[in-house]
Amino acid sequence: MEQNTVENTKDITLDKVSRSRWLFYVQLFCMLAFMLGGCYNLYKHKYAGKPDVKIQESTLYNPKYK
Repeated sequence: MEQNTVENTKDITLDKVSRSRWLFYVQLFCMLAFMLGGCYNLYKHKYAGKPDVKIQESTLYNPKYK
């Protein structure tokens, strides 16, 4: 029983240059996704501003006593 096989010229495992180019693009995509995810996370948890905190009047620089 003979099997006819046709060589696939676009197979990534046969061409070392094509494989390294594909791995480069995968690494580039992963780094870009990681950086965008980090930037989004920093934006989502950004500093909301100076909160309005109640401070006892006796602890001010010029304290006020009763």
